[in-house]
Order: sequence, then C-alpha cells, then structure tokens
Amino acid sequence: MHLVDTTLFFSPTSGGVKRYLNAKHDWLHAHTAHRHSMLVPGAATQLVRGGVSTIAGMRLPGTFNYRLPLSMRTWRRMLSALEPDLIEVGDAFHPAWCALSAARVRNVPLIAFFHSNLPRLLGHRFGSAVERASTRYLRSLYARFDLVLAPSRAMCAYLRQCGVARVALQPLGVDPQLFSPVRRTLDIRQRLNLPDDSRLVVYAGRFSEEKNINVLRATMALLGKPYHLLLIGGGRSAQLSHNVTMMPYRRDSIELAQWLASADALVHAGNSETFGLVIVEAMACGRPVVGVRAGSIHELLDEHVGELAEPDDASSMAAAIRRLYERDIEALGAQARTRVLQRYTWSQALTQQLANYAGVVSAAPAPEGVRAAVGFESPGS
Repeated sequence: MHLVDTTLFFSPTSGGVKRYLNAKHDWLHAHTAHRHSMLVPGAATQLVRGGVSTIAGMRLPGTFNYRLPLSMRTWRRMLSALEPDLIEVGDAFHPAWCALSAARVRNVPLIAFFHSNLPRLLGHRFGSAVERASTRYLRSLYARFDLVLAPSRAMCAYLRQCGVARVALQPLGVDPQLFSPVRRTLDIRQRLNLPDDSRLVVYAGRFSEEKNINVLRATMALLGKPYHLLLIGGGRSAQLSHNVTMMPYRRDSIELAQWLASADALVHAGNSETFGLVIVEAMACGRPVVGVRAGSIHELLDEHVGELAEPDDASSMAAAIRRLYERDIEALGAQARTRVLQRYTWSQALTQQLANYAGVVSAAPAPEGVRAAVGFESPGS
C-alpha cells in the first residue's frame, strides 16, 4: 500500500511535523511492506516516489525557512502522479483542497492530521471574530475527510466541540534511542561560559508568538542569577538579557538531543500546543519539564515528571522552576523517561496509526486493490 503525506509545514529547520514525518517514513520502511512518500515545499520541483517529493515555492520571511508553493495545479498533479492508496494531509491550507481533488479522482481514503490549532492561533492574533470564522472553515473542510487525527485527548474534544464528527486520537512519539540520557555528553555550562553553579534550563522550538517566549524572558528576569535560560530555535529574534542565551535551531536531531539531555530541565510556556513533541523528547532524555496547565500539556506532565505553571503567568512559571530545583531533578528525569517508554515511543504511536488507517480503509468505498492491501503488518514482520 502506498501512503502519501503532504503538508506545508516542512522545511530544513522546521520542527515537530517534520520530525513526525521523517520518523514515520523510517519506521514504515523498517517494520512494514508499505511504501511511504511525502509531498512538501522545497527549493525545486521534483517527484520522488517512495521518498520526499518537493514543489518549488517562495521562502516566507520571518518563518522557520518555510516555503509557499502557490500552484494548486502542480500540487494536484504531483499528488496524482504519486499514485497514492491513502493520503494524509498535515495542514488546513491549499494542500488539503488539492488532496481532496486527488483523493476523489483515485477514489482513495483521505485523512487529516490536526498538527496545529489554526482557529486558536488566528484568534489569539486577530480576535474572536476571526477565530469563529476559521472554526467554521475548519468544520467545513474536515467534513470532507474520512478521518481527522488529533494528537491529544484535549484536541479530540476541541474538534468535536467545533462540530468535526470523525475524530480519532493519534499521539505522536519519540525515538528513545536517539533521545536518551546517554546523549548527556556536553559540558554545557563551559560551552556557554557559565559558572558551574548555574541552574540551566532550555527551550527548543520556534520563537513565534504562540510559544510565549515573552513569558520565558519575563520569568528569567524574575528569577535572576544563578538561573539561566538557553533558547534553541528560529523565527523572529528573541530579546536577550543577562541570563538568557540564544542559539540557532539544531538541524541535527542528535545534536538537539545532546543539548536537551545536558541541561537541567526543559521549560515550555506555550499554551496552544496540540501535543508538545519537544516535551516528550526532553522527557526521553531523562529531563524533567516545567510546562503550563493548558491545552494538551497537562496530559504529558504532572508532579511525577516535572512542574506545572499557570498559563501566561511569568510569576507562576518562576515559582514552578524554583520548586523544581527544590526536588530531586535526576529522580524526576528518570520517571519522565520511564513514562515515555511506557506511552510515547514511535513504535507505539505508529502501530496505533496503522490501526486508524485500517479502520478507514475497511469502511471507505476504496478500490479492491486498496482493500486487499490493508493487511497491515505487525512491527518486526
């Protein structure tokens, strides 16, 4: 069976969606007989069956090097040329409409993955009227899909409240060998020219408005020394202070894992996360996390693996970080990794995804060839 993913959320320095697609591609190749292709923006237009196909698009300034191909005809043509047996769409923009057209022509199932909460993000920036309009748009778009996957229970409930009927839980995962305590190899304080007694926390991701970098900066201003924040990311530049250091996004996952594992803890002030992949990656590295009591974050975090703060509240975040350092950070980190191994590996996540796919294929009026191909192999077969 040929599974095809398509999305705008893919660039050389993009975050969770790219890591999900690459992990999915590698896992399917290693554990199943299914073929997997991606169709994403790139510097040139090229078709690679069983690999990463790209559509040329202009680079968007102020983003994680994202590109925006505008030709819907090219997107539809290349999706059809890949000859998919099932299409998964990772955004709610024009690739979704192109995928709808291609799926109808081939009479194959169409699935959406709710990676980003578009109505909430737009509402936060432009107001409630825009949020209501985008919610109506999302409901209309997703009514045309066979299934919408959401990575957390909170997002499943949110989509149903928006009027989306066909929703299934689909958590993301992590490679526990890549993101592991054994990556704790950096003398991170020496690399950053910090005193040995610095209390070093790290954030990794976009410096976009919804990530609430301003809350983290305000938090560090309240904490002062010896607390220090390392911001690893890209997008709009973050204003720095005496106890905040910034470095570019790490393209190499091993390098990212090294920085996460070598810090004391991860801090994350975003309150619009649909899942929070970097949180699980830090936990897999044996690091506790300080996050906010909002969105999907509280499904990942509790007092056994870190601390929770109130959303949009630097004073609460500062208090949570102080509490963390009053506890046994290493013991919390060990419990965090155990939780990931029990719940959030890619093998667990993608086995569940194949079951979601199988349910859609068996119910959809797909061609007999597609129905026959739905004998999903178990991992390791």
